Amino acid sequence: MAPITAPRSVAMLRPANGSAETVRQIAAIMRGFSLEATRLTASDLDALKGVLTPGAAIYLTAVPHRPANEQIEAAIRTRAAGFEPVPHLAARSFASIGVLENVLARLSAQAAVRRTLIIAGDRDQPAGPFANAIDVIESGLLQRHGIAEIGIAGYPEGHPRITPQALDRALAAKIEAAEQTGLAVHIVTQFAFDARAILAWIAKLRDQGIEQPVRIGVAGPTSLSTLLRYAQRCGVRASAHGLTRQTGIIKHLIGSSAPDGILRPIAELQASGRYGRIVPHFYSFGGAAATARWAAAAAAGRIVLHRGEGFGVEPP
Repeated sequence: MAPITAPRSVAMLRPANGSAETVRQIAAIMRGFSLEATRLTASDLDALKGVLTPGAAIYLTAVPHRPANEQIEAAIRTRAAGFEPVPHLAARSFASIGVLENVLARLSAQAAVRRTLIIAGDRDQPAGPFANAIDVIESGLLQRHGIAEIGIAGYPEGHPRITPQALDRALAAKIEAAEQTGLAVHIVTQFAFDARAILAWIAKLRDQGIEQPVRIGVAGPTSLSTLLRYAQRCGVRASAHGLTRQTGIIKHLIGSSAPDGILRPIAELQASGRYGRIVPHFYSFGGAAATARWAAAAAAGRIVLHRGEGFGVEPP
């Protein structure tokens, strides 16, 4: 698949802002960031209490072939810790309508879940009647169990098994189905490494009249080896190869990566109003607490600008 490219480079589009203004723009886009975690433990949540603001959204992944009860218990713990659990619902994992109803009923009653992220899931064949996310959206089960808003997936750098045209049609169809059934919608993107591709993709959405909020998926601070492993697993190989080329020296020196080089140009251009409502969504490959600390420091404006694209964050 050919990569999406902007008509001009981010560097060419960047406004000539002073350092203080750039820091303000980065902090502004960081406010309201969300966090995504897998197998979130009680100790993880204890660590997050001193970092995240009460009510912060924590998305809980649906781990393939793991019992739904694990995710439900994580949602209960997340709510009890003072945060908002936003569990993933993988359509193809539900063996029957009754199984999905039971999961939704427990999430609503025991964890007060009002938002979910609806995905198809990684199974090649569905376990039951739901083959795609839209089947769950159109079922009416979400609203019946108190869900008021859903997230749907977006792919700024494409999908390894789905054409761009099919992705565009599916996104529009899911938004239409949700709106017809009274559900609010936001878009959560797969994590990506290329700010230009992300901005071009969002600009295309806005040109098509899709104005829903977008949570831009980025990987939190982690080792480059971990990041590249997840990138290959998730099918964002083109970006991963570019990351390897761009950070080769850093990889050999410190072996770590943070999303500052992606977020800074996006924050600077967000001020133009061209891209609508966008905020970062962090995949916590390096650990939920470490990711939250980095993101919270940026949101608080504890930012040190680097020459070029990136920035660092300072401790409290």
